[in-house]
Amino acid sequence: HEAVIDFRDKFSDGWGTTYQVERAGFDQRLVEAATAQGARVDFGVTVTAFRPDTQRPCLTYLDEDGQETPLTARFVLDASGYGRVLARLLALGRDPRLEPRMALFSHVEDHIHDPTFDRDKILIGVHPEHASLWYWLIPFSHGRASVGVVGDAETLTAQGNAAEQRWQRLVDAEPRFRALLRDARPIRPVASLQGYSADVTRLHGPGYALLGNAGEFLDPVFSSGVTIALRSAHQAAPLVERQLRGDGVDWQHEFERPLRQGIETFRAFVDAWYDGRLPAIIFHDAHPASLKRMISSVLAGYAWDTANPFVSAARRRLTTLAELCGHVPAASGDST
Repeated sequence: HEAVIDFRDKFSDGWGTTYQVERAGFDQRLVEAATAQGARVDFGVTVTAFRPDTQRPCLTYLDEDGQETPLTARFVLDASGYGRVLARLLALGRDPRLEPRMALFSHVEDHIHDPTFDRDKILIGVHPEHASLWYWLIPFSHGRASVGVVGDAETLTAQGNAAEQRWQRLVDAEPRFRALLRDARPIRPVASLQGYSADVTRLHGPGYALLGNAGEFLDPVFSSGVTIALRSAHQAAPLVERQLRGDGVDWQHEFERPLRQGIETFRAFVDAWYDGRLPAIIFHDAHPASLKRMISSVLAGYAWDTANPFVSAARRRLTTLAELCGHVPAASGDST
C-alpha cells in the first residue's frame, strides 16, 4: 500500500510546508541568531547543580578547565534537549507511558537516480514483516539524506552485532528503500539511540520552565519533537517577559496545561501508529477527504487546534475511524 499526505491540504489554517535541513547547520543558525540578539553563548560547560527560587534561581556550572561557577538569574528556561539538565538535577522524570524503542540512523550521499522520487517530500516506509518497525528517508540539499529505522530493541539488535550492520540489513529489507538507496554511501557512523521517550512530573517550578525535549519527548514519528519544542518556546517567551516585568503568571494554567493538551494529542497518534490503527486509516483508500484533512493537520503539527475533532477527541475518533477502515485490534496479550 502507498499513500500521500500533503500538509498543504489540511483542516487548520497555517503553513503547510517547511524546510528539511541538517541538524548541525540548523543549530548553528539558532546560535548565531541568538548572539545577534545579544545573547551570550558559552560552549563546553556542564551544569552541575540548580537551586530553584521564585526570585533568584541559581545554576552552578563547570567549564572545560574544571572551574565551577555559580550563575544567578531572574528566570531559567531549560532548552537542553536530550540532556534534560533540570529534569535530572531535580529528579522530575517519570514513566513516559510509551513502549521503549530504538532508533538507528545515519546521513548518506544518497545517489538516488529514480526519476519518480520527489526530493521535496519525506518518505516513510514500513517493514514488510514487522508492521511496528518503520523507516524514514529525509532528503537534504546537495544529494544528501537522513535515513533511519525505528522499532523495538529486540528486533533491531537481532539484525547483527554492530549498528552499521543492523541498519544496512534493515534498509535492505524494505523493497523501496533498498532500491532507492542501492548506491548510497554513508557519510557518518550509524548512530543508535534507545529509550529516548521521556516525561516529567512537571514542566515548570519556582523560577524555571522546561522547553521541548528537556521536558517531554514522545517518538521520532511525525517529527512531534520539533513541534513541541517550538510550541513550548512560543508559549513560554511572553510569560517570561511578563514575569520579569513583575506581573503575575500562572505557569500551570498558561503554560503547562495547554502545552500538555497538544502533547496528549500527539501521544494518541503515536499510540495509534504503533498499534496499527493509524496505518489502517492512512492506507485506506475510501475515507472522506474531510477526514483526511483533519488527520493531515495533526501530522503537520496543528495538535492544539481544538476545532479539529481529531484534536479534541483524538483517541476515540482514531479508534472509531480505524474500525470503520477494517482495523482489528490485537488480542489481549498479543505482542505484535
